[in-house]
Amino acid sequence: MAETIENISASAALPRRLPVLALVGRPNVGTSTLFNRLTRERKAIVHDLPGVTRDRNYGTAEWSGRKFLVIDTGGFEPAAETALKKQVQEQTRLAIEEADAILFLFDGKAGLNPLDREAVDLLRRVPKPVFFAANKIDSRARENGLYEFYALGVEEILAVSAEHGIGVGELLDRVVKTFPGEETETSTEKETKPLALAVIGRPNVGKSTLVNRLLGYERSVVDATPGTTRDALDTPLEFAGRSYTLIDTAGIRRKARVADRLEQYSVVRSLGSIDRGDVIVYIIDGPEGVTSQDAQILAYAAERGKGLVLAVNKWDAVAADKKEPRAYRQEVYRKLPFVDFAPVKFISAATGQGVGKMMAAVKSVAAAYKLKIPTSPLNQALRAIFAQYQPPLAQGKPVKFFYATQIAVGPPTFALFVNFAQGIGAAYERYLVHQLRQALGFEGAPLRLVIRGRREEGTNVQSRRRKLNPGKRRGRSRRRS
Repeated sequence: MAETIENISASAALPRRLPVLALVGRPNVGTSTLFNRLTRERKAIVHDLPGVTRDRNYGTAEWSGRKFLVIDTGGFEPAAETALKKQVQEQTRLAIEEADAILFLFDGKAGLNPLDREAVDLLRRVPKPVFFAANKIDSRARENGLYEFYALGVEEILAVSAEHGIGVGELLDRVVKTFPGEETETSTEKETKPLALAVIGRPNVGKSTLVNRLLGYERSVVDATPGTTRDALDTPLEFAGRSYTLIDTAGIRRKARVADRLEQYSVVRSLGSIDRGDVIVYIIDGPEGVTSQDAQILAYAAERGKGLVLAVNKWDAVAADKKEPRAYRQEVYRKLPFVDFAPVKFISAATGQGVGKMMAAVKSVAAAYKLKIPTSPLNQALRAIFAQYQPPLAQGKPVKFFYATQIAVGPPTFALFVNFAQGIGAAYERYLVHQLRQALGFEGAPLRLVIRGRREEGTNVQSRRRKLNPGKRRGRSRRRS
């Protein structure tokens, strides 16, 4: 560990737009609480159990007009024992690599710990600004205990309370002064917001392995124990010339298996990641196949109109008698008919097999998700679709199509005006969606239709006029008689 940290240099940092501050400390010193305060959202899971934060967690903060990224880490333990703890330490090391400045937190409530001394000795070798602060200092008595930390030979230790915000402003004043100048942020870059790509699935289906494969380095902790990833994690990704915000989420278990509060937080965060994503890569366990839990999660995503790519992972481990892509795809659609618009790709996140094709599908779905069709070709397509197969009669009368317009993207949403809205049943609406998707290039994207009845609107207008002028109609009637 000492050798790797000693060799870290500023030039090793990954490409980025904003300065980066890494929050480092022993487990349970309050880095996640401070992360939430700086980013102004409860994004990192906070719990009294040591080791809750295992992966790096990214968020955006702003102070004195300077925007910067904040990285929360999994707890700094120089002498990690288990394989999982060693991977957590690797995540901390990578966070330090990425950072422009490092903030090390002591536990002001628990006092000085021998591990603090080892960590400070290692951080002295890092050629970057390193700040030290004692957290949980929220009273006079605890402030007096600050001085024991100076035995480590640190020049300045600030007293803060991440939970109450005490001393955080003074700390940030010092930190932002060390960030690179504004010229390091490329102002000529396009203002286009990166596509939010969420990687979703049940526990232990290979989400973090896929994220690591896409990024080219171990962004997330990978362990055979289900539920290793607990936070929803955001990372910038450049793939084939396109910018993404990659969201790696905790696995979603059935409610009956959610045993403790910590697991519940992760489930809520994962569902929130579905809401935040523009396109969802949903990972299906290839050898196990589609489960009822997969159906429930995908139904949640479909209800919210998300672009979807279904990635069948561990394809190299699927039994030979079941390894026929066309038959497997048909079985997936049979069990998940409500997402039959989503492309199915067969991958192995561990070896990289099929990942390129999966990302090509992501790109295609993203384009369809944001596609805007002019009114004229939209109406031409719909007239042909209605002419090919007429809707059933409504109250003994034909349903007539008047015109349509696209009213939204992401997902593409269309308003259709007909003479009788209730005449368009669910089955015919599915037919319209399927035909529109094929005719106008919306393959892979969810479509929404808003059916509006013109005759009903006209009847309502006539009724209102009659109520306003009741005598006028009676006068006409008398003249007719």
